Formats: sequence, C-alpha cells, structure tokens
Amino acid sequence: MNHDHGGHGGMDMPKCSMNMLWNTQIIDTCIVFPKWHISSNASFMMSFFVIVILGVAYEWLRDLQRRVDLSVARSLRAGQNEAAVSVASTSREPTEEDGLLTDSVKGRRIVAVPPFARTHRAILYGMTVFLSFFLMLVFMTYNAYLILAVVLGAALGHFVFGGHMDPNAILSGSAGGKGMACH
Repeated sequence: MNHDHGGHGGMDMPKCSMNMLWNTQIIDTCIVFPKWHISSNASFMMSFFVIVILGVAYEWLRDLQRRVDLSVARSLRAGQNEAAVSVASTSREPTEEDGLLTDSVKGRRIVAVPPFARTHRAILYGMTVFLSFFLMLVFMTYNAYLILAVVLGAALGHFVFGGHMDPNAILSGSAGGKGMACH
C-alpha cells in the first residue's frame, strides 16, 4: 500500500521534534510554529534572545496596564466622569462577619469608564493575555534553555519595570494581583 502524500511540491518540511519531557535538545526544535524551526546553534541563540525580549515585553505590558489604569482612575476621581453608580452591596446592613473596613461599610462608588479608556484597557489586557499564553507555549516545549529564556525575560522585565510599589496597598491586601498570568 502506497502512503505517499505527494503534492508537497518538493518542499522539505522542517523536522520538528516534540518532546513531552524535560530536554536540552537544540537542533530540530520548533518553537510554537513549524516555521520557527531551530536548525543551527546560531538560530537557537537568536531564538533564545527573542524569547527573553518577549518576557521583558510581557512585563512592560503589565506595567503599561498599571499606568493606564492609574491615569484613568485619577481622571475619574477628578470628576471628569460623573456617571457614578452605587455598589449594590452597599445597601445591605453590615453583619458580624464583615470587617470594620469592608466595602459595604466604606460605601465605595463604581464609576463608568468612558468608551475610549475601556477600549484602550481592553486592548492592553488582550495583548497581555496573548503574550502570557504564548510564553506558556514556549515553556511547554519542556526545553530547559527555552524555559530559562522565559524566566530570564520575566526576571529582567520585572527588574526594569517593577521598580515602584505601593507598600500600603500591599500591606493592606488591596494591591492588584497578576490577573491572567501564565508565568
């Protein structure tokens, strides 16, 4: 029985090896796509540095998200958008289980975010989620060197873009988490 699947036009497809175990293979590793095929040590080094840059870019996007959110929050607090809506939970009576400073006691206001700011925030969020999942797929090659590239990029990006913090927010537990992060 002939299993020849001709019609490839003489094109040799890259030989991608798929390892489901920890490995240190360099040649014939494909990263996420068959087109991102490592065929030499030079292409591996180039790919390693691209992945480090992607890790730094992920941290940059997270920092940009925080700065955009801070800017939007400041403009909303300044009264540029008066479409305030009370939180539904603020209308209930406090119970013994509520802390002294829970949201129901403080009486927070939720303010509608203008469409342009919502769109900007949504695009940044989508880009961040995409990049985090992409880096997760790189991690799932189980290649020790590529995993190292992801970790180095994340650490370098965090060092560069994580130089400021709000100690009061962290100590009070109100600091925002990483959200939809895969690393």
